[in-house]
Parts: sequence; C-alpha cells; structure tokens
Amino acid sequence: DVQLQASGGGLVQAGRSLVMSCTASGFNLGDGVIGWFRQAPGKEREAILCARGRGGEATIYVKSVRDRSTISTDRLKNTIYLRMDNLSAEDAAVYFCAADSRDWCGVVVGSRPGDYPTWGQGTLVTVSS
Repeated sequence: DVQLQASGGGLVQAGRSLVMSCTASGFNLGDGVIGWFRQAPGKEREAILCARGRGGEATIYVKSVRDRSTISTDRLKNTIYLRMDNLSAEDAAVYFCAADSRDWCGVVVGSRPGDYPTWGQGTLVTVSS
C-alpha cells in the first residue's frame, strides 16, 4: 500500500523557519517525484515545487518561495524535507506532499494536483505576527 505521511507543520513566528517532512511507505522516493502543495483557507491548492526523489534542483512554481526554500532527502528514512525560511502570513496554509512514479519535473507537469496519484494528509502551518 503506497502512503505518504506529511508532518512538521505548526505555529511559527513570522520571520522564522520551518522544516516539514514527507515520509513515504510502499514505494521508494528515489524512483519518482514529490510535489509540495499548499492550500490556504478559501483558496485553491497551489503547487509550491516539484522535486525528484533522487535529488537535484527542484522546480519551483511559487516565485515568493524560490529564494527561501530548501529541499533535502534522507534516502535511509525514505523522507524528503522542505525547509522554508522567513515565513510570513502569506505562507499560512495546509501543506501537502504528493508523489508520482515519473522521475522528472516540468514547467507544467508537476504543477497540477492531478499530476500526482498519491497524497499525504496535510500538515497545518500557522504564522503569527
């Protein structure tokens, strides 16, 4: 059974950093891609980035995140991490990770929820001023 477990959300003060993790079971992250999405109240789910499980530069879809996000992978734990720095109220949302078996991220492919058949449950990020 293929599953994703997202965690690491919480209450964080504006300007601080947060590291979220996405752990896979039932498949090897290194064989596919992970997409990070977020959904704020009343808004559509948006793609933050797509990252190859085997590593390499992520394809980032949200310009405001580009210079303050870092992706890392722990293959032994079959886990991928998203670190976001300098958080603001605009970053408050439920964050989701999703997976697909393809091993590439595109400008379009990878930016849509429908590109990923497997989803984690989401982790809530709240930013206080």
